[in-house]
Amino acid sequence: MTVSPDVPPLVVASLADAVTALRERGLRLSTSRRLVLEALFAADGPVSAEYVARRSSLDAASVHRNFETLERHGLVRHVHLGHGPGLYALLGRGEREYLYCDRCGAVRALPSKELDPVRKRIRERYGYETRFTHFAIVGTCGSCSAQVPHTGGAVHEHASTEHGHEQLDHDHAHSHGDHVHAHPHVHQDGLEDQREHGR
Repeated sequence: MTVSPDVPPLVVASLADAVTALRERGLRLSTSRRLVLEALFAADGPVSAEYVARRSSLDAASVHRNFETLERHGLVRHVHLGHGPGLYALLGRGEREYLYCDRCGAVRALPSKELDPVRKRIRERYGYETRFTHFAIVGTCGSCSAQVPHTGGAVHEHASTEHGHEQLDHDHAHSHGDHVHAHPHVHQDGLEDQREHGR
């Protein structure tokens, strides 16, 4: 199991700020590191090393090494959504904790303060200090919970956009397994996932 380094976030507003901050820490900016940073700043949400490698024509092992270096310096944090690979996101956009639907892949990123009441309840009852930055809270979203099974084992979906798929913000997104993004259409039967992955 991977462990997130316990380092303070390195807050940067732009790619140029990230480059400056890394150079100030004595890190050289190789071509692969610059491409990884560009991919992170271009992404709507957390991405895997494999996703960045495909998009940037880099070796996946090189992207993994760069992610680990960037995480050690507090620029990125990785999160696990369901059974997928570790996904990396910039911390400069604010620390986020995640809700993940294991039926449709909907992802909701929340500011940490929104889960403070949950944390308080767990601390009071069990004595645990909890965080959901490394592992998402996994469950079933409102739209999937509202689905009604009918004959033939198929699933009828109510006309609902409760996922927030039709909102282009970072609080309502969808996971393709190796990246998270917001988009204006509702996923049906995994067709968009298949097109995204060229199946």
